[in-house]
Amino acid sequence: MKTLDFKPKMISALKNYSRQTLMADVMAGIIVGIVALPLAIAFGIASGVSPEKGIITAIVAGLAISIFGGSKVQIGGPTGAFIVIVYGIIQQYGIQGLTIATLMAGVFLIMLGVLRLGTIIKYIPYPIVVGFTSGIAVTIFTTQVKDLLGMQMDSVPSDFIEKWGAYIYNIGNIDPWSALVGIVSVALIASWPLLARLFHLSPLKALPGSLVAIVLMTIAALLLKEYAGITSIETIGDRFSINSTLPDAVVPALSWETIKSLVGPAVTIAVLGAIESLLSATVADGVIGDHHNSNTELIGQGIANLASPIFGGIPATGAIARTMTNINNGGRTPVAGIVHAFVLLLIFLFLMPLAQYIPMACLAGVLVVVSYGMSGWRSFLAMLRNPKSDVTVLLLTFFLTIVFDLTVAIEFGLICACLLFMRRMAETTDVHAVLDEIDLNEDADMERGNLEHLTIPEGVEVYEINGPYFFGAGNRFEDIMARYGSRPKVRIIRMRKVPFIDSTGLHNLENMCLMSQKEGITIVLSGVNEKVDAVLRRNNFEQIVGADNICNHIDLALARASQIVNC
Repeated sequence: MKTLDFKPKMISALKNYSRQTLMADVMAGIIVGIVALPLAIAFGIASGVSPEKGIITAIVAGLAISIFGGSKVQIGGPTGAFIVIVYGIIQQYGIQGLTIATLMAGVFLIMLGVLRLGTIIKYIPYPIVVGFTSGIAVTIFTTQVKDLLGMQMDSVPSDFIEKWGAYIYNIGNIDPWSALVGIVSVALIASWPLLARLFHLSPLKALPGSLVAIVLMTIAALLLKEYAGITSIETIGDRFSINSTLPDAVVPALSWETIKSLVGPAVTIAVLGAIESLLSATVADGVIGDHHNSNTELIGQGIANLASPIFGGIPATGAIARTMTNINNGGRTPVAGIVHAFVLLLIFLFLMPLAQYIPMACLAGVLVVVSYGMSGWRSFLAMLRNPKSDVTVLLLTFFLTIVFDLTVAIEFGLICACLLFMRRMAETTDVHAVLDEIDLNEDADMERGNLEHLTIPEGVEVYEINGPYFFGAGNRFEDIMARYGSRPKVRIIRMRKVPFIDSTGLHNLENMCLMSQKEGITIVLSGVNEKVDAVLRRNNFEQIVGADNICNHIDLALARASQIVNC
């Protein structure tokens, strides 16, 4: 029995830990904490919860992921990918439903890690990942149009198409000052690195454009309100009451009915969290030259998603942008992630009340830029040049994410992935007939001596299977035999290149042998390897085909066929 694959990088990273590494981690952690602040607030609000819940998630989950995770530099917290699913769960099941679904997702993630499924998660087809990531980006952008332009609307429909219809209908209700704040925020965030170089603001270059935009737009909104009497710019304080006290740990009441109803959303959170965290860890490995432990990372993500909702947080996972910020600023161990969590804690305790003055349009601008970064439109367009099956999966996953929801898209995507895998695996098995002579130059299942070829006797047909004998191969075998339409006395099936046979292949082979016997045709198997032979013997295949008709190599099989023909 395999042991539990749980080896947090925190333990190995502290070996030979130096003062120089500590200083680099502390500086990186401080910068990442500052970068994470506006994103945590924006993701929290966009997900349908209060802004402090986004920061609490970044603190609690970020700390757990750094301590228990399988990557040295992973930074965890709320991400844009969860906005759509979290918002939908809250609308349907409320905050308590979200809490229970997140706890369940944490359990699922731990189970994935314990069962060593970390490497399997990474093999989810790329078209599915690109499809629902791009779909999430479009959905996030759509949800932010109202706040970005300051539209005066009583309510915003949840349906994608209805939402755009409502935006068009209310196009005349745009607040120009809010729209100005939103558009300037987007422009400032996008151009901040260039502006910092042009105006020689080197000390400020490390600051994220989102934080710069929030500070400047908040000041601008306060000045406009104080000196120009402009009060139409909605702020966080106008919509939420800010609470800067740490919540108590609370475990929600659980019932079997609630758990059953939330299995789908919980699986979606778990799968999405697993994919995003492992993708982030893999990207980080390529930069720092390390190898993360996928199973440990999933267990760490599971622990984080158990801890976060207990303290009022939302789902969390590894964040690629914050992880890359950590690496680029010198972070090389989980200590940087721990520092990032404590920086956010200090901001939460002492500066959180100031968040009430941040314009909603500015936060919408932050998320618009995030959605652009998530869209991966270059990868999306490049995927359209791939085979039609990949393009179909890409577009269907993309549109299902937008029109329906992420749960439907992921479920459909995984089903498509399984079906495509089955189809492509079936296509790898080649079945063909060998006519007249058998070339022995590359054969490994016979004893040829000085011969270069063997002649197939009259009344004997030889078929060769090249690849696994499982679903699909049996049907192809029958098609090949039907194409020749003859009724020989013996059919030799060469299985020297069959690495394994599954229950479906065994069933098809058994049926074919029984049907051949009814037609007076004897089946002889040639070149069966030990693994396949063991499967045949366990299923008493010798009783069907006869022990003498299972041969080690082709010359014995031909000799046996000649003996049967001449009887």
